[in-house]
Amino acid sequence: MPTLPRLLQTITPLQAALVVFILAFATIASAWVFEWAGYAPCELCLMQRWAYYAGVPLAALVAVIAMRGPRALAGAGLALLGLLFIGSMIFGVYHAGVEWGFWPGPTGCTGALAKADSMQDFLKQLETTKVVRCDAVAIRILGLSLAGWNAVMSAAMAALAFLGARKALA
Repeated sequence: MPTLPRLLQTITPLQAALVVFILAFATIASAWVFEWAGYAPCELCLMQRWAYYAGVPLAALVAVIAMRGPRALAGAGLALLGLLFIGSMIFGVYHAGVEWGFWPGPTGCTGALAKADSMQDFLKQLETTKVVRCDAVAIRILGLSLAGWNAVMSAAMAALAFLGARKALA
């Protein structure tokens, strides 16, 4: 049975694009399942999904290009996927840091609520306050929040995409 380093040495650009496609699709589908199960996403969670909404179709397109198109174009597409998921990883680390209290998050979805002076102020506050907080972890899996897992998965997909790009452009 081949070992992981051996598999990484022999991976083709097509295989890299397909694996990134599968991982990205599975990751965003998992987020939807958690949302369906009652774990409402915060503002930062929703923003982290943007990379997947762009990355899933881009990975599919790159896979098609890797099958039929110029290797250089497949390599460029894989490099673009790598950059996209590096950005997603950084955003996931940022959000996880907000959850752990390492740094402040956006004021619109973090911090304590201000006490209302009157009932009218309280009602206005209810209309404008986001219910799902960005600095509160909804669920941890093996010690990581979903933002932390986004960082891990994004790093893996970026590394795989860059490896495929290197192979395509070699």
